[in-house]
Amino acid sequence: MIGSLLKQVALRGVGTVGEIKNSFDRSGGQGLRLPEMLGLFVKTINSCERVYICVDAMDELLPQHRSEFLRSLRHIIQEAPNTLLFLTGRPHIRGELDKHLTQGACTIHIVPDEGDIARYLSRKMDEDDDQDPDLMTENLKTEIMKTMREKASEM
Repeated sequence: MIGSLLKQVALRGVGTVGEIKNSFDRSGGQGLRLPEMLGLFVKTINSCERVYICVDAMDELLPQHRSEFLRSLRHIIQEAPNTLLFLTGRPHIRGELDKHLTQGACTIHIVPDEGDIARYLSRKMDEDDDQDPDLMTENLKTEIMKTMREKASEM
């Protein structure tokens, strides 16, 4: 993930593109290690007035990778105070986010709207019916709608 962020700023021509290229060349094709990438990323974004890092679905990262990534994000915001984070994830990772990123965090709890979910599912099942009317029985459709409403109300 950090490599991807570094690539994004390098492709934008931000800051020390030549230094990034030289570091990759010096690695002999092995690629950069996380500390090197972090150093280059921080050095590069410090030349910017403001940097926004947006990461969706943090809960989908494997736990061991998520912890390492969150430690990296903490390092970035400590070393580059011009950086703001916007992270999304399901509620079960809140404790982990708080553990790694406690500086002035603001949390917005978003609750899914049952009506929106029902309309979306209904539309998708109608599209499936258009492609193959025998794909699902009415009972299966009803069971899907019921289960999804129950799961949404648990959030």
